[in-house]
Amino acid sequence: MYRTLLAALAALLLGAATADASTYTGTIDGAKYRAEVPERWNGTLVLYSHGYFPAGFPDFGIGLTNRPPDRSETEAWLLDHGYALAASQFQDGGIGYQIKNALHDQIALLDWFETTVGRPRHTISTGQSLGAAIALLLAERHPDRFDGVLTMCGAPDPLGTWNANLDVNFAVKTLLAAGEDIELVRVTNAAGSTEALARAIQKAVTKPEGRARLALAGAIGDVAGWYSPHEPRPGELDESIRQQALWIENAFVRGRGPTAQVDIERRAGGNPLWNVGVDYTRQLVRSGQLDTVRRAYRAARLDLGRDLAKLARAPRIAPDPRAVGFMYRFGVPDGRISAPVVTLHTTGDGGAPPNQERWYAEQMRRPDLLRQLWVDRGAHCSFSAADEIVALDALVDRVETGRWPDTSPQRLNEAAGALGEPYSLVLDFGTFTDLPMPPAFTTFTPPPPVRPSR
Repeated sequence: MYRTLLAALAALLLGAATADASTYTGTIDGAKYRAEVPERWNGTLVLYSHGYFPAGFPDFGIGLTNRPPDRSETEAWLLDHGYALAASQFQDGGIGYQIKNALHDQIALLDWFETTVGRPRHTISTGQSLGAAIALLLAERHPDRFDGVLTMCGAPDPLGTWNANLDVNFAVKTLLAAGEDIELVRVTNAAGSTEALARAIQKAVTKPEGRARLALAGAIGDVAGWYSPHEPRPGELDESIRQQALWIENAFVRGRGPTAQVDIERRAGGNPLWNVGVDYTRQLVRSGQLDTVRRAYRAARLDLGRDLAKLARAPRIAPDPRAVGFMYRFGVPDGRISAPVVTLHTTGDGGAPPNQERWYAEQMRRPDLLRQLWVDRGAHCSFSAADEIVALDALVDRVETGRWPDTSPQRLNEAAGALGEPYSLVLDFGTFTDLPMPPAFTTFTPPPPVRPSR
């Protein structure tokens, strides 16, 4: 294992220079793309699918790896070691629920690459966050075009993700903003609904009763209370809930809330989300945050059963069947994949809860093709370049030899640590600051998914 890493270290000791690369940019069917091909291409292409970009998301350019283009040590390392890289930004500037467009745009880019540059010996499909689902769907639907899949901070069940998002917002509205004019679906005033939900969260976090109900809302979506990748997991109850509240406000309300609902309904031809028939007590019991809720309700001297009964009585939301069909066509992998898959996820991810990885593992028809790697760190997509490189190297090893290498946390941490700086930098997307962080691969078993689509 890790032949590529050993070669890299040898090259550094010998003072090897960075390889020259040819850059290709353009537009295919309205979607911008970028490709980088090193002078000494090793025959492997890494095709990257970016995650969900909400309206107003900053334009960092077309990334080819998890980290933004202007600070992607992974991109430079891969080019130095012979890998070609390519990515489409997708149509509409990449904004919104892009799975339908992405499945077309990425194959169009792969066709262009094979015609213009050459047919790869191996093609790796990779993606982060919602792009993980895209990466998986590409390999499932085009088994002859992809040899392996690497997902990072994945949300492999987008319909489950959006339904869990609805659940969290439904709980905030019901328990913390009763009587306010808030639209969760079929939204006509996205800005007003978003701000009303955000105000309710900001007010609630200042009082024990509000924090308890925030903990319940977050637990229904299995939202962890660990917001910063540069800090240890909070040990104190109130601080954990405050960080959970940051996830709820920034990811579930402002990122995937009413404004995102307008976009997804436009693409799906109606509302694809529902909570008709959902038992929130059962969902809470399945959540990895159950203990936090119990402690918070005891601290606030509130009756948890009474609030669960209130959620049970609240009027429910029904979907539009045609829109549900759209989501199953463009957003739910089925596990019928013939290529090996490596997933990389942080244990404290509140934006794409780790239970999503357990869901995909349960869908796979061939579990022997899957390796799931865990980094003990907070935040969403908070990987160092070293984390990405060793995960990709494990996948390439499996693709080239037909056998899985040693992917134990100890071995992965040794390999990541050997790369040193600047490959140890981890970006905090909340503050947009980088800090070097030690390797943190670990063993982890996520809780079951709270709202699986299958």
